[in-house]
Amino acid sequence: MIKFLVILFVSLIFESIGVLFLKEGLTQVGQVRKVTPAEIVRVVKTGATNGKILLGVFFEALFFAGLLILMSKSDVSFLWPMTSLSFVFATLAARIFLHEYVSGVRWSGVVLIVLGAGLITWTEHRKPQQQPAPPLTRLPAQTP
Repeated sequence: MIKFLVILFVSLIFESIGVLFLKEGLTQVGQVRKVTPAEIVRVVKTGATNGKILLGVFFEALFFAGLLILMSKSDVSFLWPMTSLSFVFATLAARIFLHEYVSGVRWSGVVLIVLGAGLITWTEHRKPQQQPAPPLTRLPAQTP
């Protein structure tokens, strides 16, 4: 479980770093004025050459790689809700690094997310351990 949590937390940190870079890069790209084909092309073209957006995509890809590793080793019903902790990490990162204002209501939501993740972790500990399947044995051939 410790190895799982380490991979999860490192992945969530990568995800939060990616979100910060994407936010800064998109701020540099500028707002979408209208949703038109020309405006979409402008945003994609500008974004594809923006270093911060590319770094954001890189860190999001690292998060995704960690997620794939974890999915191969755990139940989705346990893992996916645990990824909601990325909201906690991103909120903290936005407050610390982007100096965003986070209201009391938002902090209350963060606390609820942490409580939910804790509840999910607790249920994983209480889950009955599965017994390994007995080895397959070959049945003797039946004669007619």
